[in-house]
Amino acid sequence: MTVPWWRDRRARPLAVLGVVMVASGLLHLPVWAALGGPWEGPVTWRKPILFGISGGLTSLSLGWAWAQLPWRRGDAWLAAATAWALTVEVALIDLQRWRGVASHFNRATPLDSFLFDAMGALIVGVTLVAVDLTVRLVVRRLPLAAAMTLALRAGMAMLVISCLLGIWVGVHGELRLERGLDPTGLGAAGVPKFPHGVAIHAIQFLPALAWAARRAGLVDPAPWRMVASATLGMALVLVYAVVQTLVGRARFDATPATAVLLAGGVAALALPVAITAWAWVARRHAASPPA
Repeated sequence: MTVPWWRDRRARPLAVLGVVMVASGLLHLPVWAALGGPWEGPVTWRKPILFGISGGLTSLSLGWAWAQLPWRRGDAWLAAATAWALTVEVALIDLQRWRGVASHFNRATPLDSFLFDAMGALIVGVTLVAVDLTVRLVVRRLPLAAAMTLALRAGMAMLVISCLLGIWVGVHGELRLERGLDPTGLGAAGVPKFPHGVAIHAIQFLPALAWAARRAGLVDPAPWRMVASATLGMALVLVYAVVQTLVGRARFDATPATAVLLAGGVAALALPVAITAWAWVARRHAASPPA
């Protein structure tokens, strides 16, 4: 009998605290509904909601990824430290919102500055762990089907890229802040957090697609091709987001060249989703007894 991944001693703290973070994010939805306020801006309930859900999903995914690897000395404490690093970062963001102050790029007081630096240090640590995990996942033979192996490796690579982009967002924002500029912008209308957000949840989407393709009855190599297409699509959308940001254009203020990138990425993403959904419906219909 296969042991569920969350029972792996390395995955357990990541799974438990991941659920706690997701619950924290969801619990802030009714708070926002009751207290109101804008969705966008430096002080908004959006941050506890999105960072809680995103941080929790990332923690769960890291736990699942860790459980696919053979044990290495120090894995248990490193996994626990990673889970707590993500949890503390989310807790600090929640704390700042409940205090009614910005969580990011806030140097108004020594406390605010310390908390912002602490969040940055925590994310650097998580990024280093993600890099290490990704290398191990690439060089090791994994106990997974080909499609799921590709999904896990590509998803982790995208997560590392997203983390590195997040660090760049922080450094870029700090440099702009020192010059008295908006730390969340670039050029005329660029949004540095845009490419960071594009890549961060590939580690959930790609494995979900691999699982759905298999459950829909697609046989090898079709599930692998579905994941490969989606990986290409996410890469194209990520390149689009990076280019849009670097040239100082808003998210969807595309030029003809970047529009081609975006269209190609969306098509490469949509096609495997559509094929998998069609196969799922066809299989359900075939399994249903005639009227």
